Amino acid sequence: MHIQERVPGDVMELCRRIRGERDAEQRDRYRVVVLAIEGLETRDIQDQTSRSRGFVQRWAYAYREGGTDALAAQPRGGSAPKLSRELQQRFVERFKAGPTEQDGGVCRLGGKDGVRILQQEFGVAYTLTAVYELLHRNGLSCLRPRPRHRKSDPQAQTQWLERAPFLSRKSANNTRKSRSKSGSRMKPDSGSKAP
Repeated sequence: MHIQERVPGDVMELCRRIRGERDAEQRDRYRVVVLAIEGLETRDIQDQTSRSRGFVQRWAYAYREGGTDALAAQPRGGSAPKLSRELQQRFVERFKAGPTEQDGGVCRLGGKDGVRILQQEFGVAYTLTAVYELLHRNGLSCLRPRPRHRKSDPQAQTQWLERAPFLSRKSANNTRKSRSKSGSRMKPDSGSKAP
């Protein structure tokens, strides 16, 4: 591989970036270029970086054509969000507000409720996983129950506990103890068979 330093000092700059880079893939891009400038062949660079032939050649040639700026990570694509930021905030506020009459008498909202709310009130279809991700991105977790239900009455709970009947009693010690240590119920003389 024949790659030369495009601008004097690029190797020093790339070494500085290598030391400060936290992303392993980006760091390996810089390393590939430094090793290529030092004159190593593609196979040797592959061995040192544990990267594929395509990765090594792609980034070495990118440097050759565009310099250090060509090594920067490009934003990755993805589909456009189904809800705008504003609608996401409205959904989160709705979710935080808790159940309403429309929610069928549930005491807390869960992921499936989020799917239903998004479908009925916002007109978008989300999967259960996507709802969990949306809630998580907004600092919510529908998996943690409330410590206390908002309609609970501690005084009524205490009164109920005081009047509640005991459901179990101590068992009487009326079981017969066996003389055998093995726990079997054989008769003492049945162990030997005499002719």
